[in-house]
Amino acid sequence: MRELAELLNRMLEAGVIRDYALFGALAQVRYTEPVATLDADVLVSVPAPQRVDVLGEIYAYCAQHGYRVSGEAILVGVWPTQFIPVFSPLTEAAMSNAETADFEGVPLRVVRADYLAAIALSVGRAKDLARILSLLEAGAVSRPEIRLLAEQHGLSDAWARFTSRFPDD
Repeated sequence: MRELAELLNRMLEAGVIRDYALFGALAQVRYTEPVATLDADVLVSVPAPQRVDVLGEIYAYCAQHGYRVSGEAILVGVWPTQFIPVFSPLTEAAMSNAETADFEGVPLRVVRADYLAAIALSVGRAKDLARILSLLEAGAVSRPEIRLLAEQHGLSDAWARFTSRFPDD
């Protein structure tokens, strides 16, 4: 993970990306018990988001620095890493409001627990709902925090379905 943090910070310094934040299962580990995952997911903001090949500069930079492509991911150490351009106002806000963690002396931007829950709510798969429950159970986020983000990002109906399915105990 340290190698990923170093790579992300180098890409930021080189102007390949404008901002980044780790999200998904690996980010959730910061707030809950470890979860099984096979890859690292990184939200990125790129200098030219209107390009057809929006991730082209990331792939080129990584190739120049010896990282290999494996399917949709770039292998960074042992981690297949998926770079995902911000794709909604919610993911833009999640990246902008990310916290900077210290990972073995290297700064690593990580999406906050409330935004992880809201993104999971927006996707809505069974494993995403389980992630929300895990974040709530760990005390990493509260229902009012999720409700607020749900309201701000047009997810009130999804939140209502979640709360009817999983009432507050």
